[in-house]
Amino acid sequence: MSFWETLRVALRYTLAFGRGHLSVFMAGVSITGLILGTALLLTVLSVMNGFEREMRERILALVPHVTVHTPANFANDAGFIQRLRELPRLASVSPFVSFDGMAIRGRDVVAISGLGLETIAQVTPAMAKLPNLSDISGVVLGDSVAQRLGVEAGDSITIIVPPRGRDRRTDIATERLKVVSLVDTGTELDESLALMSLDQASALAGLGGGISGLQLRYVDPFEVDTLLPQLRRELLPGSYATTWRMTHGNLYAAIQLSRDLVVLLLTSIIGVAAFNVVSALVLIVIDQRGAIAIMRTLGATPWNMASIFITQGLIIGVIGSAIGCALGAALCGALPSIVAALERSLQFQFLSTDVYPVSFIPVDLRGEDVLLIAAVAIVMCVLAALYPALRAARLQPASVLHQDI
Repeated sequence: MSFWETLRVALRYTLAFGRGHLSVFMAGVSITGLILGTALLLTVLSVMNGFEREMRERILALVPHVTVHTPANFANDAGFIQRLRELPRLASVSPFVSFDGMAIRGRDVVAISGLGLETIAQVTPAMAKLPNLSDISGVVLGDSVAQRLGVEAGDSITIIVPPRGRDRRTDIATERLKVVSLVDTGTELDESLALMSLDQASALAGLGGGISGLQLRYVDPFEVDTLLPQLRRELLPGSYATTWRMTHGNLYAAIQLSRDLVVLLLTSIIGVAAFNVVSALVLIVIDQRGAIAIMRTLGATPWNMASIFITQGLIIGVIGSAIGCALGAALCGALPSIVAALERSLQFQFLSTDVYPVSFIPVDLRGEDVLLIAAVAIVMCVLAALYPALRAARLQPASVLHQDI
């Protein structure tokens, strides 16, 4: 039998235009299971990729890659900062002031993490309007903080900062500030973020113009572990450095672990669909044993019989993976809108930054994932077809025709 004859017979056993309703039904069930498995795997994998992307682009855009904590009496040492800027793979060095305090408006009180900076990362449209914090006389609040206080841009709040240090000799700092803008990053940072100018934060923190330390950003944030030893050699006495992996590394590791476990779990679904191909093809072999015996008597070899069912497994894999990946891609595109519509109709937010790193369903569909899932599904279906193909090749035409007479 030629390749085209083998393909024609395999298509007749698989698709609806051929005879043999049992073979068509069993092939359809196998294709349906494969479609659902690949679509589900691609969708969930894209969501996990979305969480990883948001971790890279949103959270790490606001969180410094390395934080150098300086002594309490440290002032902006131009020579020290210049030495840091000469380190390899370092993108920027900027001073910062951090403090913990409370924001009060009426009877509403919210704990805040105050942060004073010279400039701010341009990660949202609201931040794009604030290129230089030193020109701002007020505070920029995270969206969640503003909601709990019931304030909008233009309102005023009172910020209270407790004394610093163990001796508690400094007075409690209190200042009434205007809310200049709100920032909605869609991440957990919105729960306590309060941005202001460096000088304003230094005064509130009781540093008298000093700073809390330096924020360093690298070209690649995932290189910080290898570059940290070189940075530590340049630090002044009394200073120490922490990386984003120490503060948010567990979150990133949890995302990676969840992604791997989900992929392993959902790949087993494709394995179950491939196992369904085994049972379906075995039943097709039994159903078509008369046709197989006739083809053998007409000169078809055992390899010809085996190649028919291997080709049928390949057809099931190609059709199922193609439709499944297309369905998964369509579901990935519609998933954020579907979740948003459900949240509006149910008046319930599925993801909250109180628990999750972001407050929305992120989706990142990658072409390499589509190709990998399709390839795995096709290979599994071809391997699943080997046993039925072997049974078809071992059928003895004489015994089959004798049973039919």
